[in-house]
Amino acid sequence: MTVRAPLRTAAASTTIAILAVLVLAADQFAKHLALTSLEFQTPVPVLGEALQWYLVLNPGAAFSIGEGVTWIFTIALAVVAGVIVWMAFARVRSRIWAVVLGLLLGGVLGNLTDRLLREPGFAVGHVVDFISTPWMMPAIYNVADVFIVSSMITVAALTLFGVALDGTGRRPAGEAAAEAVADTDAAREG
Repeated sequence: MTVRAPLRTAAASTTIAILAVLVLAADQFAKHLALTSLEFQTPVPVLGEALQWYLVLNPGAAFSIGEGVTWIFTIALAVVAGVIVWMAFARVRSRIWAVVLGLLLGGVLGNLTDRLLREPGFAVGHVVDFISTPWMMPAIYNVADVFIVSSMITVAALTLFGVALDGTGRRPAGEAAAEAVADTDAAREG
């Protein structure tokens, strides 16, 4: 198996930035289409009841939780975006991590844009949600949410399988634990 060299800082950062901009643009365009072509809270079947368009403005987080503290979600989204940008310049050299973090950043920026720029005002704006899959879960979501959730699942898998942020390779999940046990045993004997 051929091992690829880690990405340079500029390549990783550029990959993250390009993907983030593409996801942000797709999310905001889809929200624009939803706002201009759908009636509020009126289901429009796309694939029967499996997939529907259902336009709502969400003041809270998932399932409208925390409607009265929208500003906290704004701060959380800004912190997550800041951490990803920092990681892009400081730690990420892996191609797969650059792709996943770029998609995650785009999703975060999509919902952060709504929080900052939509009514009722700065930092407390409502997020435009319009995708409904009642058979899967009783939530209504948007393009940004799809990228956030799928990216976070991938982040969990990459972490579980020991894929390094720096692009130097993989560490099997049990390897780090085995090293810790060996270090502890060596410390006891020494």
